[in-house]
Amino acid sequence: MRFADSRTFKVSTTIAAALETIKPGGLREMHWHPNADEWQYWIKGQGRMTVFNTGPQAMTMDFNAGDIGVVKRNYGHYIQNTGTTDAQILAVFKTAQYEEISLSDWLTHTPPDLVAQHVNIDPAVVKRFPNNAPGFLPI
Repeated sequence: MRFADSRTFKVSTTIAAALETIKPGGLREMHWHPNADEWQYWIKGQGRMTVFNTGPQAMTMDFNAGDIGVVKRNYGHYIQNTGTTDAQILAVFKTAQYEEISLSDWLTHTPPDLVAQHVNIDPAVVKRFPNNAPGFLPI
């Protein structure tokens, strides 16, 4: 990922952007943006994005180069590259700074016994979750 916001481009006080490249078979891990909606332009490749609304609702859509997508602020989402070439997405945010919370990072900073109890898994499994906000994961 490459970023441009007020920290890296000082005059960018009202807009932030991220250029994401997802390798074939790769996954942009589940995450959400607490400070702005995400507006996407799919530059190349193809993929599938699932967006989680509040409550037990989710929507999954397929995207190709030239498509646009929108994810509302605080909605969890992930993107899978379903093609055979790199998928590249330009994500734009109406805010001065790019912010993201990854699911794995959030879960690994919560007591493992609490996470295990709520998702009904062994605490040892929780301890194996990546705690460095990897952003992209192989499938």
